[in-house]
Amino acid sequence: MADVVQYRLERMLDELDDLEQRGLFSRREIAEIVKQRRKFEYRLKRPCPLKQDFLAYIEYESQLDALRSLRMKSVAREMKKQGNTDLKKSKSDIAGLRRIMDIYEIALKRFKGDLQLWFQYLEFCRNKKNGRMKKGLAKVIRFHPKVPGVWIYAAAWEFDHNLNVTAARALMQEGLRVCPTSEELWVEYLRMELTYINKLKARKVALGEDEGTLTRDPKTAVEKQWRDENKELFRPLGEKASNDGPDVESEEPNKKKELFEEHGMNIFRTVYGAAVEAIPLSLSLRKCFFEILEGTNLAHFEDVRKEILGDMKRDFSTEPEFWDWLARHECDLENVPVDISEEVITSKVDKAIQVYEEALKNMSSGTIFSLYSNFLLGIVAHKEGEINISGLSGHNENYISHLLKIYERAESLGCITEDLACKHVSLHLQLQQFDEGRKLAAKLCSGKLAESAQLWELRITIEIRCITGNSPSPSDADLQSLFELLRQILTKVPVSKSENLWVKAFKFYTNQRQYFDKLVEISVSSLTRDGGSESAFSLSSTIVSFILQKDGIQQAREMYKRYLALPHPGLALYRGCIGLETNVASVGDKSGLINARKLYESALATYDQNVSLWQDYYRLETKMGTSEKATAVYWRARRILKDATEFVASSNL
Repeated sequence: MADVVQYRLERMLDELDDLEQRGLFSRREIAEIVKQRRKFEYRLKRPCPLKQDFLAYIEYESQLDALRSLRMKSVAREMKKQGNTDLKKSKSDIAGLRRIMDIYEIALKRFKGDLQLWFQYLEFCRNKKNGRMKKGLAKVIRFHPKVPGVWIYAAAWEFDHNLNVTAARALMQEGLRVCPTSEELWVEYLRMELTYINKLKARKVALGEDEGTLTRDPKTAVEKQWRDENKELFRPLGEKASNDGPDVESEEPNKKKELFEEHGMNIFRTVYGAAVEAIPLSLSLRKCFFEILEGTNLAHFEDVRKEILGDMKRDFSTEPEFWDWLARHECDLENVPVDISEEVITSKVDKAIQVYEEALKNMSSGTIFSLYSNFLLGIVAHKEGEINISGLSGHNENYISHLLKIYERAESLGCITEDLACKHVSLHLQLQQFDEGRKLAAKLCSGKLAESAQLWELRITIEIRCITGNSPSPSDADLQSLFELLRQILTKVPVSKSENLWVKAFKFYTNQRQYFDKLVEISVSSLTRDGGSESAFSLSSTIVSFILQKDGIQQAREMYKRYLALPHPGLALYRGCIGLETNVASVGDKSGLINARKLYESALATYDQNVSLWQDYYRLETKMGTSEKATAVYWRARRILKDATEFVASSNL
């Protein structure tokens, strides 16, 4: 190893001598450069060098070459002042670039499968305009022929940098033969072909032989549609209403102008047909092709547009996402000019509604009803999702009534989902129809959504609002009725799905000891059935926190001991209890530290491979315990953990 490193360093002598002779680096700086390079070379000659070793070496050489370039410019300025403008290139000018390239190639021999490293190397070659770019592209294609991005990158380089359309087309076509089911490849191939046609068109325009472009401006398209609908207003003076026949003289120029449009459309049809044949069931591919067509100004645009829409309706008539996309495309409110009239917007929204209604004739599902309702909600609601009742226009009132009918239709057809039901109830509440919302929530909770925690949470929120709105101190009858509703759902739904319900219940009954204790009993039976939670939320830990605030530390300890005795109490409970005892210990209570140690030992009996738990235990002993106990925890962790690397490398230890 040492001989190889020494040999590589000796090969740098001419370059280093040149740097010193030209006054770019001092002898002391060159000695530091040699020291750093020796360190990096030894890293690369290890039995198993890391990718980071190569990247660090490349980063160092890049910064060194950038410094050399800056100093070279300074030397050139000084020589120019002295009247000497003849600054010849020498070995040191290209040695840094060659070394970086060599390091990249050594790294890529070892990490052939690392695409990120390959692209980093190719980007370096492209930025430095290095001649190894072609070889690099050939290698990455040979090693990763099944990656579409590789073919696209190579074709883009040929198309944009080398201006070699033939080579770019050959690469894309070869990529499509290897990856025929890649949507990205088909889309980019079509973009490339149309871009090339557009460049030829722009060249003709620049030479004065043609006019216009192949790209379509959405705003212009909207204006053109409006002008076509009102063409009587734009008839030039002196133009005859009747058509006396075609103007033969104007036909020839028009034919010349349409050559590019015809050729572009032929390319579009060819690529579109081949792509659909290769990936017949891809809706996203069809949408991309349709959007590309919408952005062009090709011949027979309307006919091809209708043809594609017809094919999509035929192949995706049972896909709710297709109908939602089609409706929003028909509406297209994003590209509508700001000063357009409200009547035009209303007509566009009505077109979208017709599409959704057509979709419901072909299929009835909760998904299409949800998409339909989301569209109308986006029309009538603000960005925050709230509906301003005082500012509703006549059209928006119609849309809201239509939206309510959609929810009712979904329920009558048996397509109601949890999301639709919650939105239906929420809409009544936003419209300040509290009685209707309360009745609807009760009705839905007694149907097929009887175990929907989200819907029950909304219903409980409404009930609490009604109880507290009538009087500041609820009656016993109200408390009892609400508790029965809570019991009805909390005993059915798993704890993991009803977190918010439990929190609402304990917050409401926090000062009602009788009902609070009953909720605790229900929680014990639920946790016995479902087990504890491994996530951040823990019902038992939340209850312990409530009891700590109400009754103090002793009652909280009694409660968490009760929960810990249940099967599978969960790591979240252990962490919550440890945090409680740690806070007690931090104010000087020695029993808190003793109890925290017991909790850690109990938790580690089940979760002995949890690295963060060992780290927290070690930190506790470091801050509040003794050095002997901290050392004991450290060595126990290293012995028990199967992979102690993260534990040992933790910066906080």
